[in-house]
Amino acid sequence: MNGTWVDILIEAHRIFGILIIVYVALSAGVYLFLTAAAGFSLWRDRDLSEIQYSTVLETELVPPLSIIVPAYNEEINIVGSVRSLLSINYKQFEIVVVNDGSKDRTVPIMLEEFDMTEVKGRVPFSGLKKETKPLRAVYRSLRHPNLVLVDKENGGKADALNVGINVCRYPYFVSLDGDTVLDADAFIKVVKPIMDARPGEEIVATGGSVGIANGSEVDSGYLSSESVRLSHKPLVVMQVVEYLRAFLMGRIGLSRYNMLLLVSGAFGVFKKSWVVEVGGYETETIGEDMELTVRLHELIRRKNSKARIVYVPEPVCWTEAPESLTILKRQRTRWHRGLYESLRAHKKMIFNPRYGRVGMISMPFFLLVELLGPLVELLGYFTVITGFLLDRINVEISLMLALVMLLFGSLMSTMSVLFEEWRFHNYNRISDTFRLFFYALSESFWYRPVMTWWRTEGLFQAIRGKKHGWGEMTRVNVLGANKKPGTIQGAQPVPPEKKE
Repeated sequence: MNGTWVDILIEAHRIFGILIIVYVALSAGVYLFLTAAAGFSLWRDRDLSEIQYSTVLETELVPPLSIIVPAYNEEINIVGSVRSLLSINYKQFEIVVVNDGSKDRTVPIMLEEFDMTEVKGRVPFSGLKKETKPLRAVYRSLRHPNLVLVDKENGGKADALNVGINVCRYPYFVSLDGDTVLDADAFIKVVKPIMDARPGEEIVATGGSVGIANGSEVDSGYLSSESVRLSHKPLVVMQVVEYLRAFLMGRIGLSRYNMLLLVSGAFGVFKKSWVVEVGGYETETIGEDMELTVRLHELIRRKNSKARIVYVPEPVCWTEAPESLTILKRQRTRWHRGLYESLRAHKKMIFNPRYGRVGMISMPFFLLVELLGPLVELLGYFTVITGFLLDRINVEISLMLALVMLLFGSLMSTMSVLFEEWRFHNYNRISDTFRLFFYALSESFWYRPVMTWWRTEGLFQAIRGKKHGWGEMTRVNVLGANKKPGTIQGAQPVPPEKKE
């Protein structure tokens, strides 16, 4: 009997090992394809002349923008944040600050600083068919006619964005994250694909690369290319490498074939009519940015439209990265729960030919590689250990395969750093470049295993039905250190941060 069970276990181990190898090979093939697609796109655009933003802004094709800024307990930063937005390099825009039930003096400070008066009567709404938390009042600045403040009861970031969509009046709106620092030409960069759309083609959403500002010098809410510096903290540097790989490899390749499933909540431009048609932001999920993007793809296929969701490879904004393991873990488990919720909500699209490349390629990729990848990787480690115990594994071959996979992961990270240095060269100090390459090569040996464990933990949290929440993301003010009161402190207004 014991021999029979041992034979069954050995056979199961053999089959499972083969499945792991096939999975790893397919995943590597997908990553190589995305890398090749990204490299081709960057190479194709290498000789394009620099965009003359001042000239572009003078054309009649520039669409007016509504900038929606959710705010919660931001009495310290709100004045500097709004002032920086009022001075953006753009032709026609409005700023809609949505106070999401702040318990501090955010509203009184806004009213006093910008000479705001209450708008009497019924406020025009855009017809978003989604119930939101009640509005308390709407104010408009007497000094800045394009500045609006909406005071509402607390409902979270997605609810605040939905209210902003209802109140704003322009055909395109911008969603901003709380800790976003803007590139000086961020807005014209992300709307240029809208202006360049071919006849019959409609751009319903655009987003750009998000950089990490820790260690850089922020001036009045903006970060110029000359001020970009790499942090000296290893945990932050690894997140820089991680962002480069995600934005300069994955999203360029997916966007090229209109398969992009995520426009980052840090900075994204959306066509309001399309967002209204899909019902706005979903308030009962963590990953409301991905969930909205997937629903837009679903509507595009349903309408048999030529509409596109576009990624802009140039950096358009910078954000603060966690500098402690505790906060980074909270962030990554939350992100993975959001990914699970988005895929589960739209499971009918996965492997469904009705949804074209999104259903047959992009959604399965996010399910099998991004969502389940960490779990499979842990199972792979377990398979190797079990093989040693059963004496059914060739030590030399196993170690060689493990080394090859570790080097492959490091190679992908190194390629992303190479792409950044080749096309954008934001980190213009030689020491910063060397450190990026060094940490990219070392990623698989210490950073990746930790991320794998945390993402697996996030997956099991989502399966168990852990309630959504943003967690306490303690900020260290790296984006605005040494700034005087009244100037931007490096973070735009943030939504409520609920304890998990």
